[in-house]
Amino acid sequence: MHRSRLSTFLPVFAIAFSLSATLARAQSAEGWWQTVDDKTGRVKSIVHIQAEKEGLSGKVEQLFRKPDEIQHPLCIDCEGARKDQPVLGMTIMWGMQPVKQGWEKGQILDPGNGKIYKCKMELAPGGQALVVRGFIGISLLGRSQTWKRVPAGSEPKQQAAAK
Repeated sequence: MHRSRLSTFLPVFAIAFSLSATLARAQSAEGWWQTVDDKTGRVKSIVHIQAEKEGLSGKVEQLFRKPDEIQHPLCIDCEGARKDQPVLGMTIMWGMQPVKQGWEKGQILDPGNGKIYKCKMELAPGGQALVVRGFIGISLLGRSQTWKRVPAGSEPKQQAAAK
């Protein structure tokens, strides 16, 4: 009799654990995200966001390029240590601190023009989209992109080499 109760409750515990892990993932910006170009709507890359000492950071782990585009672009217009470095494997977001409605006080790099912007981000309801806003000065002077969460189990198999 004891064995039949245990076999009844094990699936319930497994489902509850799975749901709690899914909910925790939906409430966090940590994970893998498809960046979507706000002008074309095209998926451009996959960025892995993870916690660091200074806050959340994001690294480009995969690029999606058209056949006529440079397949391994460099950050030509970047300054300092990022100048002429591969975009693949580059940390493009750093220092994101939690606030009541998301994360702020960090910075984000646009590898297309080499410029660094102030950044804030917020999870959309359900946690499957992340609104990322880069701006100069005040948030009104910027633009937003909505990144889509990569489904669990669909993350890139190989991570780019650390830069």
